[in-house]
Formats: sequence, C-alpha cells, structure tokens
Amino acid sequence: MKTFEFIPEGVQDCVVRACLHTGQRDVKQRMHPAIIICPGGAYEGVSEREAEPVAKLYLAAGYNTFILEYATKEKAKNFKPLCQLAATIAHIRKYSGEWFTEQYKIAVAGFSAGGHLAASLGTLFNKKEFLDIFGREDNIRPDAMILGYPVITSDQYTHAGSLEKISGAKEGSKEFAWFGLDKHVDTQTPPTFLVHTSEDEIVPVENSLKMACALSAVKIPFELHILPKGVHGMSVCNEEVGSLCEYNGRWVEWSIKWLHTVFHFEA
Repeated sequence: MKTFEFIPEGVQDCVVRACLHTGQRDVKQRMHPAIIICPGGAYEGVSEREAEPVAKLYLAAGYNTFILEYATKEKAKNFKPLCQLAATIAHIRKYSGEWFTEQYKIAVAGFSAGGHLAASLGTLFNKKEFLDIFGREDNIRPDAMILGYPVITSDQYTHAGSLEKISGAKEGSKEFAWFGLDKHVDTQTPPTFLVHTSEDEIVPVENSLKMACALSAVKIPFELHILPKGVHGMSVCNEEVGSLCEYNGRWVEWSIKWLHTVFHFEA
C-alpha cells in the first residue's frame, strides 16, 4: 500500500488523503478502480467516523481510496466544496497511470452533507452556474455514486442547516432551493447506490426516496435500500464507529457488490 496526502491542482483549503494499491517489484501492476469519500458534518465540519473507517472497507475490496477534507462553515459558499471535489477527480484522472487507477472507474461516496456534495458532482457537473465558478474544462463527471443518508431536497424534507451553508442563503429563497439536487437529475447523472433508514430524524428518508424517483424518471440505474431501524450518521455500523449493527452494516457489502457490477471489476 502507498499512502500520502495532496492538494488538488487549482484549489485551496482542502486536503485529500490517498491510499493506493501497489504491486510487488517485477510484477505487472494491476489497475484499480477508485472511490472518493466525502464525509458528512452538515458543512460545519468533516466527520472522521465517515472517513477512514469507510475507506478501509473499500480499500480491502480492491479500490484505491481518496478521502476529501473539504471547505466548511463560511468557506462552503460559492461552490467551494464542489470545486474541490471536481478538482480531485480531475487530479486523479491526470495521475491515473502513475497511481494505477482506472481513469473512468471513479466513484464518489458521501454521507449526509457529504452525500449532498457527492451527489452535487453527479448532478451539477454540467450546469452553467457551477462551471462559470469552476472555470475549467476538465472531465469531472463521476462514474458512479454511493450516497448514505444524503441531504438531497430543498423542500419540507430538507436539512436546512446544510443547504444554508452551501447556498449562502436562507431557507425559502430561490438560491437555497436551487441546491435541491433531485431537481437537477438528468440523463447524464451516473448510476447511484442509496442507503437510508426510515427512522432518520435528522435527514428524512424522503431525501433518498425523491432522489430515487428522479433517477427512475430518466432511467438512470440505481439501487435503493431503506433500512427499518437506525439513527442518522450510522456510517459503516461497526465497533470502530460506535454504531455496531450487523443488520444495517450489510449495506457496505451490498454497495461493494453493486460497484463491482457497475465497474465490471473483480477484486
């Protein structure tokens, strides 16, 4: 394994932690798909519970892993976290040969507000409002999305604190409403895996349900799991993250098998 940190070209105020599969000397290095992880935190911070504990499981499944520590609080406005994520995927594609990464088998995974960030790249990567700020012509579309209890909507089911941070506007405003991502799903949105619990009182399950309906409407392949029990922020449901639940933790294995299928990859 090779671990290191980098700042994606063209952005500031973020760090990406990378862990890559490396081969033995004199043995041909195999190319690996990759996953960029966006932890949650309501755009107030970046949760460690949804960072390395998540990355380790996908790394063990054969994926090169990248954890994005993105801008939060007042720095989250003006598409800054999305610019950082977009620059990260462009950076990985640029160095894909050196890092033994499949250039067009790169997924984004996010949780809660990090799910909003990941889903933003999958739905806003081709929107003029974002591209005018990003100011680059890199290939930034992710090839798949994994969204855990994501903030998606800007309606009555929204997590207002997250969208106010990212939009820089108050709930009910046109600027706030624009960040409801279910309204931006189109035929270029990548295949998506969604997991949520019906008991989530912080980010209501309707966020994932509405995203699934939007994907279905334009015939984007998706897999949706609604678990009957569990609070918000369950992460990977093991002892390391303090939310041990074998039943709910099955979502990780399901998402890995789903991603293997999407990427035609065998570990």
